Amino acid sequence: MDIRTLVAAALALATSQGWAQTQWDMPTPYPDGNFHTKNVRQFADEVGSATRGSLQIQVHSNGALIKHPEIKRAVQTGQVPIGELLISVLANESPLFAFDSNPFVANSYPKETKLWRIARPYLEKRLDAQGIKLLYSVPWPPQGLYAKKEINSSADLKGAKFRTYSPTTARLAELMGAIPTTVQVPDIPQAFKTGLVDSMITSGATGVDTQAWDYLSHYYDTQAFLPQNMVVVNKNAWSKLNSDDQKAVLDAARAAETRGWKTSEAENEGYVKTMASHGIKIMKPSAKLAAEFEAIGKQMAVEWAKKAGAEGEAILSAFQTR
Repeated sequence: MDIRTLVAAALALATSQGWAQTQWDMPTPYPDGNFHTKNVRQFADEVGSATRGSLQIQVHSNGALIKHPEIKRAVQTGQVPIGELLISVLANESPLFAFDSNPFVANSYPKETKLWRIARPYLEKRLDAQGIKLLYSVPWPPQGLYAKKEINSSADLKGAKFRTYSPTTARLAELMGAIPTTVQVPDIPQAFKTGLVDSMITSGATGVDTQAWDYLSHYYDTQAFLPQNMVVVNKNAWSKLNSDDQKAVLDAARAAETRGWKTSEAENEGYVKTMASHGIKIMKPSAKLAAEFEAIGKQMAVEWAKKAGAEGEAILSAFQTR
């Protein structure tokens, strides 16, 4: 028997015994040092181990494979089988996807946990109808205000070029009198250095990832909201997995969600300390600014529930009454 015959026989045996390998390419928008990306890589490693290599997930970080705004569509159409994205980046598609982005509504980890338990079934149903399965979700640390100068009230942001990353943050900028400008995470430092933007609201994680001390001076710990990322899989790709591999993915997803929430909370304080050690002034919002933000948050929550219809009203009502 020649070598080609031996190789063919070995491949046939491997396939017959369930050893055929499936490889999934997985885009994520964030750099390798970000805790979301580290969590995704651990998830991928655990899937590979649990399936004994029959399912391999190749993570493509920092928007290298597919840019952030296109990831959900790429998963939906089967361009890639799995991906990670910020849920609220889809708010233009449906207001439901902005459930986590109303400022000062769910402004702590316990409140965000409660909100997620209420909202998750609604998101799962919406995504399922689009051929997508939701695997898990992890929040960013609370969002803070970054600027090149001292901000004592919303009047200090009037006319400011405000970096935004979702329809909700764009609306927040408008209500503060700022000019919303969409900038993806990898482009933030250049946008500040060239004057495209001069302020933003984002997490301490992004501030550290992009070395905010190189391009701004003030951070206000507003604890505004905790926007969530989600990892989703194409249902057709999912259906091609055998039941053991599906269980392995679900087990790894549950572990990733639990781990991710704990890591987000644990690292939040460290991000702020890191920025302070590099010279950024860490501030608490003034009473005036806090009151203005609270009023904006209430207005945005009402606007959101109205736009999201029965689903939005049900989520907000359940959150406020439970």
